[in-house]
Amino acid sequence: MFIVDQILPPKLGINGLTGTLSEEEKLIQEMAHRFAKEVMRPIGEQLDKMTPEEVIAQDSPLYSFFQQLVESGLFDLQSILEMSNEQKSRIMPLIFEEFGWGDCGLAILTAATSFTSLAAMMTGDAELIEVFTGKIGCWIATQPDRGSDAADSDAQLLHPGTKQGRGNLLARIDGDEVVISGQSSAWVTGAPIAQTAYVFCQCDYGDGIYNEKGGLHTISVLVPLTLPGVSKGKPLDKLGQRALPQGEIYFDEVRVPKKYVLAEKEYSEKAFFGTLTFANMEMGFTFSGVARAAYEYAIEYVHERKQGGTEIINHQSVQHRIFNIFQKSETARAMAHRAAAYNYGENGPHVVASITSKTFVTQAAYDAVGEAMTLFGGNGLTREYPLEKLLRDARAALIEDGENNILSLKAANWLSAAYKANQ
Repeated sequence: MFIVDQILPPKLGINGLTGTLSEEEKLIQEMAHRFAKEVMRPIGEQLDKMTPEEVIAQDSPLYSFFQQLVESGLFDLQSILEMSNEQKSRIMPLIFEEFGWGDCGLAILTAATSFTSLAAMMTGDAELIEVFTGKIGCWIATQPDRGSDAADSDAQLLHPGTKQGRGNLLARIDGDEVVISGQSSAWVTGAPIAQTAYVFCQCDYGDGIYNEKGGLHTISVLVPLTLPGVSKGKPLDKLGQRALPQGEIYFDEVRVPKKYVLAEKEYSEKAFFGTLTFANMEMGFTFSGVARAAYEYAIEYVHERKQGGTEIINHQSVQHRIFNIFQKSETARAMAHRAAAYNYGENGPHVVASITSKTFVTQAAYDAVGEAMTLFGGNGLTREYPLEKLLRDARAALIEDGENNILSLKAANWLSAAYKANQ
């Protein structure tokens, strides 16, 4: 039992029902919150009102964001790599929840544009580190005719008796070079401003592109986007996350040294799942911040808005909805932290943990924003209030980094495999 000396309102930290944090964790959380409030929200709002071409233009506030991010020290890759797994499991969710609270598009951009640098640094290879770190990167995995199949690189969900689609981006081995031709999808995060790419695509090693499962032989390779034959399409004009530039990249017989290959064939599948596991986990962190933003906007509004002769918080139906939004925010955060604890713990990492978090948290965030918009009424539909942007941003999350239904099917297959292994 608990002994309660006084019955008072709960003490809620920056992010709600937070348990005990170390002094270092409190400091990092406060720094991330201040950065999200003072830098990310204002810049995210500016970029949301701009055309895709204006977002990536040389005088865009986007580059001020990158500069201030570096100056903040909140996402220093070397420092992150030097953390213990325990530190990563506790600190990364804190930082990215605040970033998501600030602007989810900029939060996702922060992580995705670091993938090439992180991949190079993790090899320990001096040449790769020199060529690929400190530059804006992107991760190329999806192609125009190969969307959800990319998330099924091990062909678990393939219809019996068929093969996966060929896709639009093909690599082949030519001596000590990899030659890449074709195009990525238009949804490559950071592509319009990227200087490097971490490319995951099908590859012909001399025995065709299909493996015995009906899936594709693949390759994971780092590519400088300054190489001859690389070109880019227009930045994508989209509904939400407009602060996040996306677009396609074209490859015309682009020759890359084999030195830049990180993984081949079945090892490439493993490299892909490692990246997806991290990306889906980060999505959970980020959109727990979006759910919390929805709660905070809503709780403030219902204490200001009057109808029926009183602030609407005094109506029971509103109280019920407010609690539902708060509950969604708290359970989203709990799931995001649980996935981090598993992935950085002794049994992880595994894509099931990340998929569970990504699919649950993004849906919870979307539902929370939708409920908050209902409380705002007609005001929520206008650009004078933040809910309209937040709803567009949250909706995109149900599709990006793997559409939630496809990811759920992948996770279910792994759960079945775990059950069978324990029989």
